[in-house]
Amino acid sequence: MNHLYLKRIAASTIASLLLILSYHAVAQYVWLDDKGVKQYSNMPPPPAVPNSHILKSPGAVAQRLVPGVAPEKMPDQSDNAAAAAAKAKLPLTTAEKNADFQKRRLEQAEKDKKTANEAQIAADKSKNCERATAYQKALDSGQRIAQQGKDGQRVYLSDANRAQELRDTKRILSECK
Repeated sequence: MNHLYLKRIAASTIASLLLILSYHAVAQYVWLDDKGVKQYSNMPPPPAVPNSHILKSPGAVAQRLVPGVAPEKMPDQSDNAAAAAAKAKLPLTTAEKNADFQKRRLEQAEKDKKTANEAQIAADKSKNCERATAYQKALDSGQRIAQQGKDGQRVYLSDANRAQELRDTKRILSECK
């Protein structure tokens, strides 16, 4: 019986020892790659992967990145830089995508409105230039030009008024060129 007892102790000791030693054989690393995708491997991640992206390593406490929560402060980075890096690597949520879409839509609508407004201003300016050119030709032709007075009667331009109108028309036409 003693012999059987020693065999059991030896077998359980060997089994325990094998279990302890096999722990390292099933060691797994979990990290986020450049695109934010989780990678699983029994080999350590490449040296280019920062420590803040390693989620699990054998014999170490797992570090988890939670959306909206900054990772623990690392000695070589400030809180803002670490938070910005973590936020930049995580995929956008649906709400963030919708906010970005709405922002782009508003910017495009403002741009379209501005373009339409500029086109309308250009058309008005062109029309005013055409009118000024026609008015200058009428003033230069020497024909009598009548305007409506305060009382509703026709009033013809005097030579002084004609000269003033010519100066005003030339000033307007100088802006058209």
